[in-house]
Amino acid sequence: MRQVVFYGAISLDGFLSDENDDLQWLFDTNLNGQSTYETFEKQISTFVMGRKTFEVAQKLMGEEMLYAGKEKVVFSRGKHLSQTDTTYVSGNVVDIIKDYQKQAGNDIWVVGGGSILKPLLEANMVDEFWIQIVPVLLGQGKRLFEPGRYRYRLQVIETTQLGEMTEIHLKRASAIK
Repeated sequence: MRQVVFYGAISLDGFLSDENDDLQWLFDTNLNGQSTYETFEKQISTFVMGRKTFEVAQKLMGEEMLYAGKEKVVFSRGKHLSQTDTTYVSGNVVDIIKDYQKQAGNDIWVVGGGSILKPLLEANMVDEFWIQIVPVLLGQGKRLFEPGRYRYRLQVIETTQLGEMTEIHLKRASAIK
């Protein structure tokens, strides 16, 4: 069965973006030319995200195709135009991701956001995390980990310094009762 993973940056106080969905705080972070993204992305064949995350990512890419040649699953309640390698879905996040796990392919990356991650955490379905922590305090915004009915013990696999940012790679060890 395919693994479900999360890879993404947060502020020191746990936010994916500020209250206006702005990521400038992240883009202003000095990485000293270092990145783990390229290596990570090679193990992914399906990208899962909400409509807002998809639209922001598309805007940032400009004319370049977002995750070209790879499957994108976008959770949205509305109807959308057909796009290459993109499937719009709505419904129970857990059931939909379980169906994708049964299909052939590499890992499934939950790109964002917290409202997609939360039910997967509650269903004990997220296998690994690569979380980049940026030394900035936002005070408010969109949290990575929304309050929910989940408790995990995670195993630290590796930490990597990427300029000003620290990445921690974690693997689910066990659910805590």
